[in-house]
Amino acid sequence: MTDVLITAGELAEFLTKEPCVVIDTRNPEAYGAGHLPGAVNVHEIFTYLATSTPEGMAELKTKFAEAFGAAGLSGKETAVIYEQSMNSGFGQSCRGYYLLTMLGYPKVKVLHGGYDAWAAAGLPVTTEVPSPVKASFSIVPEAGDILIDAKTMLAAVGKPGIALLDVRDIDEWIGESSSPYGKDFCPRKGRIPGAVWLEWYRMMKPTAEGPRFKSKNEILAECATVGITPNTTVYLYCFKGARASNTFLALKNAGVKDVRMYFGSWNEWSRDPSLPIEEGLPMEASLTKAA
Repeated sequence: MTDVLITAGELAEFLTKEPCVVIDTRNPEAYGAGHLPGAVNVHEIFTYLATSTPEGMAELKTKFAEAFGAAGLSGKETAVIYEQSMNSGFGQSCRGYYLLTMLGYPKVKVLHGGYDAWAAAGLPVTTEVPSPVKASFSIVPEAGDILIDAKTMLAAVGKPGIALLDVRDIDEWIGESSSPYGKDFCPRKGRIPGAVWLEWYRMMKPTAEGPRFKSKNEILAECATVGITPNTTVYLYCFKGARASNTFLALKNAGVKDVRMYFGSWNEWSRDPSLPIEEGLPMEASLTKAA
């Protein structure tokens, strides 16, 4: 894949050469306080909670095709997406990248380091709000195969060759909390049975300029710790598909060929009592099974 991540300096030059629509995924207050020149605020990229019923998935696609069209994306422009920094918005710029990829949009870049990187480079910011010209946004149906539903996720439980990868924070993984929105936001705590765990933060490392994605080989080394290779089929999930989008971009950039996401994630899975869960420490779970 062509590199999706673009540095602030590269982006400043790119904007002078290519038609772009810049999308700010932060909340309206942060956007109002200052943003990249010409950037359109689409905070719903982060806030929208999806369900994986056929109706829910159709609504997700329609909603974001409309939102991206309203922002001015017609297919001719490069979509450039950013958040505050790579670890402060739960992967929300990457969630925008995932949504655009799932809809089949041809050209997407993510500002590496987010708004903080742009501001730190001394590049111009503004409080002026643009009036984008609405464009016709086309959905490419076959691009949607990176979006999987609860039924597909359930069928993959215990299936050799498919890694179910949970990238949530540790308190969610061991079932002490149900979500980043509060411990009891969802009715059940735990994880999808048989999932392996790589906390999303592990795709990044601190630098003098703030968090940045690790190199391709570093990301593949992280994956190897849970048995994932470039040829493993990976089904990702988190709470609502934001942190998993950060990992989705990391894995795709590192050359993992078949990565898909259960976008409904724990928010949906935990609310359906018919779906199985594992609770407690994974070591305890395996010891109990061994006994």
